Amino acid sequence: MSDLESRIEELWVRRSEVDPSDVEARDLVHQAIDLLDSGNARVADIDPTNDEVVVNQWLKHAILMLFRFSELKTMDLPPFEFVDRVPLKTDFASRGVRVVPGASARWGSFLEPGVTLMPSYVNIGARVGSGTMVDTWATVGSCAQIGKRVHLSGGVGIGGVLEPVQASPVVIEDEAFIGSRAMITEGARVGEGAVVAAGVILNPSIPVIDSETGKEISRGHIPPWSVAINATRLKKFSGGEFGLPCALVIKHLSEGERHDKAGLNDLLREHGIAT
Repeated sequence: MSDLESRIEELWVRRSEVDPSDVEARDLVHQAIDLLDSGNARVADIDPTNDEVVVNQWLKHAILMLFRFSELKTMDLPPFEFVDRVPLKTDFASRGVRVVPGASARWGSFLEPGVTLMPSYVNIGARVGSGTMVDTWATVGSCAQIGKRVHLSGGVGIGGVLEPVQASPVVIEDEAFIGSRAMITEGARVGEGAVVAAGVILNPSIPVIDSETGKEISRGHIPPWSVAINATRLKKFSGGEFGLPCALVIKHLSEGERHDKAGLNDLLREHGIAT
């Protein structure tokens, strides 16, 4: 893999000079995409020594060059027809993945065994862990990293991050629950076992505030084993005082407490919030 990485990086440096019909260059790019598709490589990892997201930029380079080397083709999947540069994944049964009609995933994404896709979409470079449910009309954007036993509720938007190539993708860690219509974008991160209530908007500019102390915990990072809801904080401007969006942590959970659905629903109802 290190040899392929160096060859992809060399290709990226001279990408403007490479002819799209260059078979050798195209094959190198396809090898990298196959690694993503099979789960043998991933766009980003969490470094266990410092808990930071590390981006494997060469794989993003490969994805970006794939579009250059690919032509638009018509794909007939009766009763549907698609026109795209990237084919869709196939052989879901052999992969141990349940796919409901209306769902699709692009080649170069990876779905671990036990994933369920309701009518939804998973883009190239994304990775979805085993036991995860991608519910109806949820989208998993390019390069997003979704952990194991995660629930992405109906209409959830997980943003894609391809460029700039050094930018971290969205990371949803194991056991997290993302409520309906929540939008997690631009490299935001949701920690292990966290619950994000319906309608929360989270990106790296959104403050995450602890309701008990009123202090800002982070920007765009929901801590592990916590419950966060959509909220606003007041800020004075020359034209008056206005509420700006934030994510408010209303409870810190013990490990595994996320699965107590009745208890979580009662907690959220206290604040007039639904999952």
